[in-house]
Amino acid sequence: MSFFLKDNFILESDIAEQLYFNYAQNQPIIDYHSHLSPSAIANDINFENITQAWLKGDHYKWRAMRALGIEEEYITGTASDYEKFSKWAQTVPHTLRNPLFHWTHMELKNPFGITELLNQDTSRKIYDTTSEKLKSQSFSAKGLLSNFNVKMVGTTDDPIDSLEDHLKIRHDNSKIKVLPTFRPDKIFNIDFGNKFRNYVKKLGELTNITITDLESLLQAFKVRVDYFDKAGCVSSDHGLSAIPHKGKFGKSDIEKIFKEVLNGNDSKAPEIKESFTYFMLIELCKMYHQKGWVQQFHLGALRNSNAYKVSVLGRDTGFDSVGDYKQAETLSILLNELETTNKLSKTILYNLNPADNTLFATMTGNFQGEGIRGKIQYGSGWWFLDQLDGMTNQINALSNQGLISTFIGMLTDSRSFLSYSRHEYFRRLLCNLFAQDIRKGYLPNDVTWIGSVISDICYYNAKKYFNLNQS
Repeated sequence: MSFFLKDNFILESDIAEQLYFNYAQNQPIIDYHSHLSPSAIANDINFENITQAWLKGDHYKWRAMRALGIEEEYITGTASDYEKFSKWAQTVPHTLRNPLFHWTHMELKNPFGITELLNQDTSRKIYDTTSEKLKSQSFSAKGLLSNFNVKMVGTTDDPIDSLEDHLKIRHDNSKIKVLPTFRPDKIFNIDFGNKFRNYVKKLGELTNITITDLESLLQAFKVRVDYFDKAGCVSSDHGLSAIPHKGKFGKSDIEKIFKEVLNGNDSKAPEIKESFTYFMLIELCKMYHQKGWVQQFHLGALRNSNAYKVSVLGRDTGFDSVGDYKQAETLSILLNELETTNKLSKTILYNLNPADNTLFATMTGNFQGEGIRGKIQYGSGWWFLDQLDGMTNQINALSNQGLISTFIGMLTDSRSFLSYSRHEYFRRLLCNLFAQDIRKGYLPNDVTWIGSVISDICYYNAKKYFNLNQS
């Protein structure tokens, strides 16, 4: 069977090929939101085998295997690494028309050079070939990033993380910028009882601040924001189902109940949660603005839906889905409060429900800033939407309601060092969409001009947006 990933994959015309090969393919990658391990990069590890590099932590693959009825033993259980890979190989032929079929074979082709379809018959050979290559220096963590021409990686880091791996990477004078991203979402879990109190305690111990009220809590966060800033942080991130309601509770009420929670009384925590989250979010956003950071909001996920499986396997194990939360009003209120006080940072808004595409695209137009190109961004299709249809719909909504020319492009949102084929996937699609418009007469047949716009979307817009200095 001939391999299907030809040079013109997704590129349906000569114009699309010109745009991709001349203006998109060789642009460096700025992966401004990922979940890669900074420790793996700092220590430049080599993965033991393809299972460790590819299947561990990949919820997309886990969900596909579960849909086929494969036992959890071979997904997150104690089966051997080859047994897990063999079960994935058994799954791949059933992923036709799922992006996993494309991603799997794109990631085998680059970086491994494998142009065979993965299935039960080829699993042993591909496992051995890839695992052997992963032992070499060119396939180490840094080697893989270099292979994909990655210039910047934004990791996702809790405020109480030490960032020692980031500091080590900086001291090593790595050519690849690996920058922490401030992700303080655990502080919003005021209704989590002892888990919340333990988190606040750790934050206080780390900052040498005794946290007894809102003021001392904010002081502790300011210390950590300063620390992250000195470590090279240029961005924050929040993963919320929706921006919370400001609610009926004022600061004095929030203060009173926060103190009660710290003292072990959780009775009123659920009713104050939204107001507390909104209060903290506003105060944190003011800190981001003071530092000149970009703030990111990932909105719309319904997380940990299967309560039984989550109780057995833990949170974030692949039991999430698209939510149908109301987004417009609370998002507008938050952005408006920050704008009114001149504290609105550069902001990237991501939605997970495609029904909200136009909502998000139009929201960005309400809060753009003078002298800042694309200050408020409608972020790329992510998680369940980083496939051909999802990305096409996001690009079309942005094009119709905003300026696609200011778009900062794709990200991986991945835990795998092999996921950079998603940037190639995005770039091929982007070039094909522009080429379709040229062929239809919707755009001028000026490949040089439109190619420069594509180069901006693939690299230069993000480079400027995050104030990166590398060439």
